[in-house]
Amino acid sequence: MNKSTELPSRGKILISEPSLHDGFFGHSVVLLVDHNAEGSFGFVVNKPSGVKLHEVTSEFGALDSAVFLGGPVMMDNLYYLHRAGNAIEGSVPVIEGLWWGGNIDVVKDSLNSGKLLPTEIRFFVGYSGWSPKQLDRELKEHSWVVKPADLSHVWTKSPKSLWKNLVLSLGDEYALWINHPDNPYLN
Repeated sequence: MNKSTELPSRGKILISEPSLHDGFFGHSVVLLVDHNAEGSFGFVVNKPSGVKLHEVTSEFGALDSAVFLGGPVMMDNLYYLHRAGNAIEGSVPVIEGLWWGGNIDVVKDSLNSGKLLPTEIRFFVGYSGWSPKQLDRELKEHSWVVKPADLSHVWTKSPKSLWKNLVLSLGDEYALWINHPDNPYLN
């Protein structure tokens, strides 16, 4: 099978391979927002939690934006990706038109004033993190395929279909992944 030659870096996505037998990361798409010698950091972008923001925190009033499961690390913390750019001080650019983090008070004020629309921000509980060289080992173990990210991966209207759609975009040799059983030993 023709494996991805992309290397992990900020602005790339990780598409989990069916061989990744992990309760959290199975069929996941992770957007890397940082990757360096100290490790990797990102958010699973295709797993809505089924919970609304106002159910997680009262800091944003009655905002009923969906909250996504960003990863299994620090799931008691709230993170966000947005399209407000430098209008949110402290934001870090990820790809063209997408930033993460920034001053939370500016985010709240921008949402309350309408300068930032709820459709321009995505909230996550937890994050996905790897220690130095851990992601490199997982790539050698065929746990992930790396591909450049674009806004449609984060702002898809069908996040639950994102993994399947991305796998199909990899080419015919990957199409078998779609029907791969979650546990081949039970097949």
